[in-house]
Amino acid sequence: VKNSQMRKVIAKRLSESKFTAPHYYLMIEVDMDNAMASRVKINSLPDTKVSFNDMVVKACAMALKKHPQVNTSWNGDTTRYNQHIHVGVAVAVDEGLVVPVLKFTDQMSLTQIGTLVKDLAGRARVKKLTPAEMEGSTFTVSNLGMFGILEFTSIINQPNSAILSVGTIVEKPVVKNGQIVVGNTMKISLACDHRTVDGATGAQFLQTLRAYLENPVTMLA
Repeated sequence: VKNSQMRKVIAKRLSESKFTAPHYYLMIEVDMDNAMASRVKINSLPDTKVSFNDMVVKACAMALKKHPQVNTSWNGDTTRYNQHIHVGVAVAVDEGLVVPVLKFTDQMSLTQIGTLVKDLAGRARVKKLTPAEMEGSTFTVSNLGMFGILEFTSIINQPNSAILSVGTIVEKPVVKNGQIVVGNTMKISLACDHRTVDGATGAQFLQTLRAYLENPVTMLA
């Protein structure tokens, strides 16, 4: 089978990223009980449909504001600190993978993110995205939770310094206040470019991200 132009571009960009950026990976588990309850309340509003991925995208945008070192690009002699936050959302299409970009994600509400992601993903699958809608990301989110994947790591989408991989929400026994109870958890992993983001920086970003996801009301403040 002859490789399509899209597959050639994917192969070139991912190879360049993997073989030039020194990747390392950080993983945490997030308590999703509050997020699940919040989503039910939000989606009970008229004409409102917010996914867990929308909540993750929103939390990432807010965490990036607090950890600007993660919102950077390596340029050899300089590191570019991006003042704007443009989150790319990986979307699987028939021939591979595209990453539409939500410009100024930190300025969007959860419902705005939900509406825009749905529109971009829908048009991505029918090849109706413009090149401009796939350019300029400063951070990327890749979610395979809908396929039942528990945890995974991704290759950084250059020139970003990091990419978040999101697994599925699992109902399982957890320990709370010394008692075993039924809880819902989600594993997320952050792949970082060690040239720009050191381990402690990536870890602090994930701590902030977890705080937002475990207490979604703080994202609405």
